[in-house]
Amino acid sequence: MNTPSFTSWFQTETLWGLSLVSLALALAAALGAYLAMSLLLGVAVRRARRLAEAQGGSHRTAGVVYELLAGTSRLLVFVAAVLVGVGMLDLPGRWAARVGQLWFLALALQVGLWGTRAVALGIARYRMHHGLAAAGDAAPFSASATLLLAMLSNLGVNITAFVASLGVGGIAVALAVQSILGDLFASLAIAVDKPFDAGDFIVVGGVAGTVQRIGLKTTRIRSLGGEQVVMSNTDLLKQTINNYRYLQERRIVFQFRVPYGTTAEQAEAVPQAVRRIIEAEGQARFDRAHLQGFVENGLQYEVVYIVLDPAYNVYMDLQQRINLSLMRELATLGVDFAVPARTVQLAAPAGGPPPGGFLRVQQPATA
Repeated sequence: MNTPSFTSWFQTETLWGLSLVSLALALAAALGAYLAMSLLLGVAVRRARRLAEAQGGSHRTAGVVYELLAGTSRLLVFVAAVLVGVGMLDLPGRWAARVGQLWFLALALQVGLWGTRAVALGIARYRMHHGLAAAGDAAPFSASATLLLAMLSNLGVNITAFVASLGVGGIAVALAVQSILGDLFASLAIAVDKPFDAGDFIVVGGVAGTVQRIGLKTTRIRSLGGEQVVMSNTDLLKQTINNYRYLQERRIVFQFRVPYGTTAEQAEAVPQAVRRIIEAEGQARFDRAHLQGFVENGLQYEVVYIVLDPAYNVYMDLQQRINLSLMRELATLGVDFAVPARTVQLAAPAGGPPPGGFLRVQQPATA
C-alpha cells in the first residue's frame, strides 16, 4: 500500500517548480551522457596513442591528434553532461537562453584549449626543426584573448569600447617594444629564409665565425679569436652575409710582377711555368695565367686557379707551395720579382758643377 502512495507522491511533488520525475530523468540523462562521453573519449585517446606509437613520434598526424584529445578538459565534459540533463527539463524561456549560452561557453572553452595546444605543438615542432631556442609565445595568448572576447560578446557584454581601448593600448605597447618585435620578426625571417643555420661559418660586417645559437632576439657567433659575438637579428639581416656552408671549391686570383728588362722569351715562359706548377698539385685545377699588362714597376701577371677543397688551411698550404715553386722556376729562368723603384734626378747646386747622373732608389713592395 505504501508503493502506490510513494509513486503518487514522487510524480506530484515538485522542487523549484520542477517535478521530481523530470529532475530524476535529467539526472539520469546527465549521468549517462557523462559516462558515454568519457568512454568515447577514452577509446579515442587510446587508439590515437597506439597510432602515434606506430608512426614513431608525437609530431606525426596521429601524435598531434593524441595530444589534442589528451588535452580535453574533464571538467568541461562534466559541464556538457550536466547541460544535456538540463536540456531534458521544461525550463522557462529566459533559462533556456542561458543554457544555450552555457553550451556556447563550454564548447568555446574546449575548442580554445584544443587550439592553444595545437599552436603550442606547432611552435615546438617549428623550433625543433629550425633549431630555435625556447621562449614565451604570444600566439596562445592571442588565441585566448580572442576567445575571451567572443565569450563576453555572447553573454551580452558590449565589447566595442573595450576593443577600442585595447587597440590604442596595443599601439602604445607596439611602439614601446618596436625593437624587440623587429628582432622577433627577424628571427622568424632567419628561420624561414634560412640564410644560415647553427654550425655554419659566416662572415658579416667585421665578424667572422661559427654560428652557435639563433635566438628570438639575438644570434651568437663564436669568432675566430675565440670570443662570443652577440648580434641583434635585425642588425644582422641588414648586412651582407657570406655563408661558407655550401662552399665546395675556392676560386683564387693572385698577381705578381717581374721587372722591366725581362726578355720576351722569358716573359712568354713565365705563364707556362705557372701552369706546370699548378697542374702538378692534386688539389688544384688550373684556369689561366696571363701577362696582364705593363704597370709602373714592371710586367704584371695574373693567375687564376681553383682549389678543390673548401678548407681555408688547405688553400693556404697550397698557395704557399705554389709561391715557393714559382720562386724556384723564376730563378731557373733567370727572372727576378719586380721591386718597386723610383728614379730621382739630382739638380745642380747654384754655381756648382752639373750632377753626375741619376740616383735610383729601390723600395720594398707594399702589397
